[in-house]
Amino acid sequence: MSNIPQTTKSNPLLFLFGPTGVGKTELLRHVFPHRFSVVNADSKQVYRYLDIGSAKPDTTILSEIPHHLIDIRDPWEQFTVGDFVTLADEACAEIAAQGRIPLLCGGTAYYFKHFYFGMPASPQSDPVIRERVGTWAREKGLPWCFQRLQELDPVSATRIHPADGYRITRALEVYEATGQPLSNFPPPAKPRNGIQPLVLGLQRDKAELHERIDTRVTSMFKNGLVAEFDRLLALGATENWPGMQGIGYREFFIARNTVGMDLDAVADLIRRNSRLYAKRQLTFFKSIPGVHWFHPDDEQGIKDIVENYLTNPSGISPPEGAS
Repeated sequence: MSNIPQTTKSNPLLFLFGPTGVGKTELLRHVFPHRFSVVNADSKQVYRYLDIGSAKPDTTILSEIPHHLIDIRDPWEQFTVGDFVTLADEACAEIAAQGRIPLLCGGTAYYFKHFYFGMPASPQSDPVIRERVGTWAREKGLPWCFQRLQELDPVSATRIHPADGYRITRALEVYEATGQPLSNFPPPAKPRNGIQPLVLGLQRDKAELHERIDTRVTSMFKNGLVAEFDRLLALGATENWPGMQGIGYREFFIARNTVGMDLDAVADLIRRNSRLYAKRQLTFFKSIPGVHWFHPDDEQGIKDIVENYLTNPSGISPPEGAS
């Protein structure tokens, strides 16, 4: 049984998620004051040295609101969704013991889904099989692995981005271990341990979100994204490092392998990939039941529902139409 604090009047639990660039970090300072501690639910912010490209919160926000699960892995190390659930459980228990309120915040949708409902009953990773699949990725390349996944498990292939090295190789590992596709191991349908978090989703209209993404990428380059990538190369970074497979980093490796691709083209590719990723994030987040959706500018509406929830955690009705 997990050590996660039960969602009761004395130990509430909040989720805050939304697509890249929607404004999650800015909202933290304005709406979630000193009673809260953040559990990072972003798959790239767990890595050291990935600051600008992962849009890691700045030192001001980190000093104002305690954050957990940031800078806990080196970029060459694997960090699985199972690792996240285990460490997030521990962080929530620690936060509750301090008399504070845990707030899972980020944009990695499957972190929230598995934290909420638990892990699927797929087999544990086998080191021998993991090494075999890892050899395929290194020697044949990730596109070959994704093509093989499309042949073996087309259902999972439609759910996984072609550049998501961890999830592609994990799905292949499951098939190698069991002879069955990962899609045959669905996640549980009920919240684990009976948890009842207040689930807050942020969204903007498409044009507004795209403009924010474009501005954000421009700021990343102005703030030293190229120098950050060069420092990672000096550490020995390769495109196979788990930390290097995220948007904002992998595009530089594409440029290194593409004749005539300059920094302006890299920035444009990051913008394009970020917009596509935001669309996929929203699709996944909308599959999570009971989400209360807000525009980030509706700070008062968010404050009101949070205060109502903290007064009576079990008394917040699901939004209309929620399953």
